[in-house]
Amino acid sequence: MNNVERHQYIIKEINDKGHVSVIELCESLHVSSVTIRKDLQFLEDSRLLYRTHGGATSTNPYQTDRPVNEKAKIYESEKVLIGRAGALLVDNNDSIIIGSGTTTQFLAREINPQGNLTVVTSALNVTLELLKHQNVEVIQLGGSVRRTSSSVVGQYANSILDNFFCSKFFLGVDGIDLEYGISTTSAQEAILNQKMIDVAQKVIVLADSSKFGRKGFGKIADFANVDVIISDEIPKNFLEHFNSLGIETIVCKK
Repeated sequence: MNNVERHQYIIKEINDKGHVSVIELCESLHVSSVTIRKDLQFLEDSRLLYRTHGGATSTNPYQTDRPVNEKAKIYESEKVLIGRAGALLVDNNDSIIIGSGTTTQFLAREINPQGNLTVVTSALNVTLELLKHQNVEVIQLGGSVRRTSSSVVGQYANSILDNFFCSKFFLGVDGIDLEYGISTTSAQEAILNQKMIDVAQKVIVLADSSKFGRKGFGKIADFANVDVIISDEIPKNFLEHFNSLGIETIVCKK
């Protein structure tokens, strides 16, 4: 096949399957991986597909910022299960950090502490969920409010965290990519999350299955900083990678 024929073949495979891998294309077209990667780069530059780790996809892997009330309706039943599983990791008399997002809001709804609980959070929606518990002390971080996430960001929020150290940080993310790591759509949010990681003993990522293979503008951290990942479904290649790094995975099935 010449270049045009290969490109037509790749586009057809993408349209039929939604995703193609470099290895599969090499075997089907009898060309080197270098050739395939050049083809994928050309097709991405032509806005005909999106390159991913080890292949390409027809859907945009880059997450866009959306209002929190809109995101709450997406994968809602899955987020309920993820939040329920996360709540089981909260111990009696614990001190935890809860980040922003809709999945962390579902976590807050499911928390039913036995004994006292201290929660440090940047998220206004998380605070409102926890106010119903008399035995939960909520420390609401201050700073500039992001309307889309209903959470605070900025240097003031970062500096306050210097005064705390918590057992767990429950982190909501917008993207999980094998090469890029975990990310969010906001650079300021990413910086605050990095600080939260620094002052927590264990980092627990809460993410529905749509977040895998996606990227946000602001990188939060590499997987070396993650201890546990809770999701409704984890792709096999991600699961294998997490197992190799010693990351605990919890999959919540309906």
